Amino acid sequence: MRKTGSIAILGVFMADTSYRAARLPQIGETLPGKSFALGPGGKGSNQAVAAARAGGNVSFLTRLGDDAFADIAFSVWREAGVHPVINPDPDSYTGAAFIFVDDSTGDNAIIISPGAAARIAPVDIWAWAPQIDNADVFVTQLEQPVDAARSGLARARRAGVTTILNTAPATDLSDEMLSLCDYVTPNETEAGQLTGIAVDSFDSARRAGDALLKRGVGAALITLGERGALLHTSEMSEHIPAFNAGPVVETTGAGDALNGGFAVALAEGQSPLDAARFGSATAALSVTRPGTAPSMPKRQEIEAVLVG
Repeated sequence: MRKTGSIAILGVFMADTSYRAARLPQIGETLPGKSFALGPGGKGSNQAVAAARAGGNVSFLTRLGDDAFADIAFSVWREAGVHPVINPDPDSYTGAAFIFVDDSTGDNAIIISPGAAARIAPVDIWAWAPQIDNADVFVTQLEQPVDAARSGLARARRAGVTTILNTAPATDLSDEMLSLCDYVTPNETEAGQLTGIAVDSFDSARRAGDALLKRGVGAALITLGERGALLHTSEMSEHIPAFNAGPVVETTGAGDALNGGFAVALAEGQSPLDAARFGSATAALSVTRPGTAPSMPKRQEIEAVLVG
C-alpha cells in the first residue's frame, strides 16, 4: 500500500471576520466589541493548513471568486505549503464568515456564507480526479454542497484512497453516503444528529459509534471537547484524553486542527489510534492561540506535545 503522505482536501475557503465581545447582541441592539480580526478560514482550508503545517503533502480543491478575499486565501496557502487546485468563479464571490468569540470563555458562534464554494458540483470532482486518485487520504466536510462531497468520497473510494468525512456543519446524511467513509469525525452535536443519541458521556459516545458503524462507516472519531475524543471501530473503542498544551485562548478551529493532523498521520501509515492521538495533539495546540488557520501548529510542536 502506498503511503507518501499525500492528502487531497475538498472544501471551502472563507475570510473570517472575528469579533470578540462579552456576549452576542440581541436583535436591534448594538454592543461594543473588545477586538476585531480579519483572517483566513473555512473548514476545508483550515484543515488543509493544519495538515500542511503538520507535515502533509496537501492539495486543496475548491472554488474562489476574483476578489480581495481570494488574495488572502492564496497568501495563507503559500505560507503553509498548501498546493491550491482552484476552479475560479468570477461570477460569484469568495466566501466569508462571521465569528463571535466570547471574551471570557473563548467559546464561539459562527455564521457562514460560502459564496463561490457553494457552487462546487460533481462536475468539479472530475476536473480534480488526478489529485484525488493519487492521494493517500481524501478529506471533505459539509460546507460545500453535499452532492459534491458525496462525489468526492465516491471518487476516492473507487481509487482505493482512505476517506475521511468531517460531518460539519451538522446535517442529515444518507446511509449510502456514510458507507463511502472509512472515517467520520463528528463532534458530540453532529454525532447526536446522525444517530439520534444524545452524546453526553463516554457510554453514549460508544453507543453513537455503534450506530454509525451500523449505518455503514468504517470507524468514528467522535470529538468530545475538553474530554478528548473517542475512536470507535468494530474492533476497539478507545478514549483519547485531551492533551494539555497550555491555557485555552479560543476553541475556533480545534476540530479542523484535529482533522488535519489525523489525516496526516493516516497518510503516513500510522495506526488509527496513533493518528487520533496525533490529531488530538494538533487540536490541543490550536486552542492555545487566537484565530483559525493562524493557530495551526507546526510538526515539531505537535511531536513535542506527544512526547510530553
